[in-house]
Amino acid sequence: MEPVTLPYLPAKPFLGLLSGFIGVVIFGATLPVTRVALTGFDPAFITFARAFLAGIAAAAVLLVARKRFPRKDLRALALIGATLVFGFPGFANVAMQTVPAAHGGIVLGVLPLLTAVFAALVGGERPGLAFWVWAVVGALLVLAFTLRGGGFVPGIGHVWLGCAAVVSAFGYVVSGKLSRKLPGWEVIAWALVLCLPLTGLGSWLTLQVGMPRPPEAALLALAYLAFGSMFAGFFFWNAGMAMGGIARVGQVQLLQTFVTLGFSALLLGEVVTPVMFAFASAVALAVWFGRKARVA
Repeated sequence: MEPVTLPYLPAKPFLGLLSGFIGVVIFGATLPVTRVALTGFDPAFITFARAFLAGIAAAAVLLVARKRFPRKDLRALALIGATLVFGFPGFANVAMQTVPAAHGGIVLGVLPLLTAVFAALVGGERPGLAFWVWAVVGALLVLAFTLRGGGFVPGIGHVWLGCAAVVSAFGYVVSGKLSRKLPGWEVIAWALVLCLPLTGLGSWLTLQVGMPRPPEAALLALAYLAFGSMFAGFFFWNAGMAMGGIARVGQVQLLQTFVTLGFSALLLGEVVTPVMFAFASAVALAVWFGRKARVA
């Protein structure tokens, strides 16, 4: 039997944008669904279990595709595991205990810009003055919303959200660099498989923490976080960038804040006020102009 080969996808701008948008929708529901999962599980268990279940699915796909482990990229895969498999979910799970999902979606609205900043620092790019101006504008908008515009008192949850954004942005950059050598779906799949021993052990150790009989909604939420946010979302997102180009499809991520606000209202009944919408729009504009600024 010949090995199954999953080739890089050809350039198809429209299909790339569509695939990228599907990925954004999947990612955008992560914070609201996390709050649902917290009704039945401890944050630590959610962090380990979602990655463990996604790792099992990733291992199955790699086995069917008969892929070989890229030993030379072990260090990069370990960094991706530390940031995207453990870092972002862990910080986000803790933050969602005290921060409404709608607020969290706006705070994470600068994630595309943070990713560009890390690309400049790690990738050796030279952003122009306009880039840094819009970076400061976006950061000030988020700070203003956190302190007074969102109608809540800032607390430790917002610190955890900030940590989630930083580690996620760094993980995106490492993953993006490695995706120059491997298909994007294979990068996240190998990172999940590499973390299986830790995620499996962590899931077993934290299994009895929290409610002994979680409600059905919490179980469904955990399944979504595992197979949607942790695996399928990256599959669509990376496939979209391969078909439509990183620069073009990357702009679709600006819609993630609005998707999170919509899911927060739909799943949790959280009120999306005009103030929230205004700040989300302002942050999206700042990120848009920042990413359009010249980078040598």
